[in-house]
Amino acid sequence: MLEHNRGEGRRIARMSARAAVLPRPWPVLVGWSPDEGREWLVGCLRHEVEHRRLFPWIAVCFGLGILLFFQADGQPALWAPVSALAICCGGAFTLRRNLAAMAAMIGLAALFAGFAAGVVRARSVAAPVLSRVIIAPVTGFIEAIEDREGGKRLLLRVADIQGVDSAARPALIRVSVRSGEGLSAGHFIGGTARLLPPPQPAWPGGYDFARDAYYKGIGAVGSLTGTVKRLDPPAGPPWSVWAAARIDEARNALTHRIAAAIGGAAGGVGAALVTGKRGLIGEPTNEVLRSAGIYHIVSISGLHMVLAAGTFFWLARALLSLAPGFALLWPVKKIAAVAAIVGATTYCVFSGSDVATVRSLIMTLVMFGAVLVDRPALSIRNLSIAALIVLAREPEALLGPSFQMSFGAVAAMMALVPLLQRKTRESGPATLLDQGLAWIGRSIIGLVTTTLVASLATAPFAAYHFQTMNPYGLVGNALALPLVSLVVMPCAVLGVLAYPFGLDGPVWRVMGFAVTKVLEVSAWVGGFSGSTMIVPALGLGALGLMSAGLLVLTLPASALRWLAVLPVGAGMAIAASPKRFDVYIDRDGSGAAIRSAGGRLALVGRPFAFVVEQWLRADGDGRNADDESLRRNARCDKAGCVVEGGDNRNVAFVKEMAAFEEDCRRAAIVITRLNAPSRCGAPLVLDREALVARGATALRLARETIEMHSVRKGVETRPWSGAVAEKAQTQNGPRHARPVPEQDFPEEEISSGEPD
Repeated sequence: MLEHNRGEGRRIARMSARAAVLPRPWPVLVGWSPDEGREWLVGCLRHEVEHRRLFPWIAVCFGLGILLFFQADGQPALWAPVSALAICCGGAFTLRRNLAAMAAMIGLAALFAGFAAGVVRARSVAAPVLSRVIIAPVTGFIEAIEDREGGKRLLLRVADIQGVDSAARPALIRVSVRSGEGLSAGHFIGGTARLLPPPQPAWPGGYDFARDAYYKGIGAVGSLTGTVKRLDPPAGPPWSVWAAARIDEARNALTHRIAAAIGGAAGGVGAALVTGKRGLIGEPTNEVLRSAGIYHIVSISGLHMVLAAGTFFWLARALLSLAPGFALLWPVKKIAAVAAIVGATTYCVFSGSDVATVRSLIMTLVMFGAVLVDRPALSIRNLSIAALIVLAREPEALLGPSFQMSFGAVAAMMALVPLLQRKTRESGPATLLDQGLAWIGRSIIGLVTTTLVASLATAPFAAYHFQTMNPYGLVGNALALPLVSLVVMPCAVLGVLAYPFGLDGPVWRVMGFAVTKVLEVSAWVGGFSGSTMIVPALGLGALGLMSAGLLVLTLPASALRWLAVLPVGAGMAIAASPKRFDVYIDRDGSGAAIRSAGGRLALVGRPFAFVVEQWLRADGDGRNADDESLRRNARCDKAGCVVEGGDNRNVAFVKEMAAFEEDCRRAAIVITRLNAPSRCGAPLVLDREALVARGATALRLARETIEMHSVRKGVETRPWSGAVAEKAQTQNGPRHARPVPEQDFPEEEISSGEPD
């Protein structure tokens, strides 16, 4: 009877919870009176309080404070957000008897705490950044080395740069070298380097390499030319450099061992799955994985950390359960959780402790920490705690695709967990075969459903950051992830454990077989027509609305989640009619892409191919940078080019001084890397001086106005650049700003850039 009552109580609780998250029928909703609507809202809020669903919004408010910090001008003071934080905390304590007022004060306190975290983080990583292009002898310790096609890429802890004062000398530089034979992490080397500042975005709103490099402590990028010599260091390396070098050396050794044991393209992929070193993966293999929508498997992040920690947890629990007496007397589950924590931490350190890997480790540690204190491991509350820890440690992570996509996908899947856990009523005792088939069916449904939910949740972020969509990613993930989960990652754990004994060879070959099948599946899915779709860059407004909709959908426990329809619908409406730029201008005026009268971009000048590809992707154009059609709609000679845009408005690209006289008279916009004469009468002139001050610039052309967006503001007051938008009347003269030191895009650096 007691069991019956408990079962009935659980059934009623499930029905009540389901009723709380489902709205009333739509015909009734239309006829709601204000009093009924207020009653519904109050009931939903009461349900949120009872289920402690206000806590996750603290992480949301913390993130809003970080966004405000990155939108601020100049160098924000620390005392302002800290003072506001203290006032809000005092207000929350004073108003603790009023739940609504206390919740509002806590939310404001979290917002100011996020702003303060941004200020503290920016100051803690402050380091010199190179301000000009130089060619000079350089010496330093190799902290990390990575094999790449056609050479190696080194992370160098600088000891000296000839001609650069110690106050202006970057602490870390990232350089490429063509051969690099005999070089290893920990070596003290010297050579002549061509160094330049980390590159800024190719267009306003594009991926900001300079900001990411600043937060990683990298003050310059470039290449080593000539002979690279190993030298005797003037003193021993710092312990942090020594430790990093030893770990990197071990990673490289294991990477080559795995690649040699497996061989071929699968060898490079298998090594990347274990050590995080992706340099041995060829670009054709990268494209195959991207087209199938499963490129995320080679970037060690949430999936790998969960699978690795889960493998450690399962192995420890299974081994401990073999001893019945031990299993009965000791908390086997908690001991296995500790083993998973240790194993996941070791895996993170050995795989390089990249930013994305550390974020995943924090999330994993929070989940297993919940197991140790007898709390549910998978909960929105735990996810919020993980987000707070990650953002407090790295506020800049909020702006990157890794944080947005990983936390968005996990939150969406957690909101789906109750639906996946619903059990159907059993009609009678099932045979072992029936149970097996039912388990397989549930596994397939769970895999497809979670993949679909994660894909939908991350689609807006993928469109914003990468301007690509993979419609068949659901198929690719559904076919590839079982192999990765059941074969590849367990083999990776067993192989690492067997590596010190020299018995890892057979394990890598088994893993290589599974990786080969993953690549075959990827090639098959990638061969579908339309497997990769280029979409126009998503605007901040559309991204913000869709992100708000995702939060409203996943965080509430009541019917408030149905309000997510409003922001999601508005965001999709905005995304359906994107506001494309009509002119993209390279940061130094070396080239531009101009929308011709036919509606497609026409290329003028000689910008880097990587920059052109960024422009085309932002426009939703699937052409390659070397496509001949890019040059057809531009009338060019040796002095320059002219493109006829909409409304018969000519845009001139000037290469020689002799062309200014005619182009300044006939063109509406003049673009040049030269210094334009002061008498140039074109309505808008973007010459060398203006572009050096603004950086990469993009224009939207209306009938009477030109909307101008630039990567940099005229006066640099922050260590990274922020976009600025302004309206310039076509009848006004050119706008000039105070110049800043010139910089160049390093083609060898940005052509291999991948977000963490």
